[in-house]
Amino acid sequence: MGFLDTLLGRSKPAKPDLDQIFGLSTAAVTLEAATGFTPTGLGSVSFRAAEGAAFARLQAEVQELLDADEGPKVEISTDSYGYTWLLATHPPQEMPELVTDLHAVNATLESGGFGPHLLCSLVGFKGPDGRSLALVYLYKRGTFYPFAPLPGNKRDNALELQVRGAIGADLPFEDDLGRWFPVWGAPGL
Repeated sequence: MGFLDTLLGRSKPAKPDLDQIFGLSTAAVTLEAATGFTPTGLGSVSFRAAEGAAFARLQAEVQELLDADEGPKVEISTDSYGYTWLLATHPPQEMPELVTDLHAVNATLESGGFGPHLLCSLVGFKGPDGRSLALVYLYKRGTFYPFAPLPGNKRDNALELQVRGAIGADLPFEDDLGRWFPVWGAPGL
């Protein structure tokens, strides 16, 4: 960062630290103790698919890597915005394995030169009352935020803030609430 950037109040965006994703395992334990929300065993990675054989080969490699254990547990879909979602499924008690899979997908795409195509990763949770919650990792910011959808494309903002308060010490949270984007209908939610 140069002198002019400092003078004009510009800052460099945080570089993604994919190892932060491993903090989700600890955060899940804290979340369950504080709020009763438990992992669903579903997690997903969203990215903008690129054209060309290299990306298609890399995507097939990622799916093969995740499907290697005991049959198909990966689904690929595309949302209305054109983003590809890769959904990984594990039994709910296998949170560390799910987190490892999500990290592997992100790391493989990043090492293949497709890091700028990554949007976010999320892990789903269910509350004792059946409510859904996701912890979302913003790749380009290297931060997390909670997303608690309600029927009718509404959000439970109070729950989101409660979750941040409960697990804010376990994960680097996004300070700018304006960047807590809704991920309506995301696989794994």
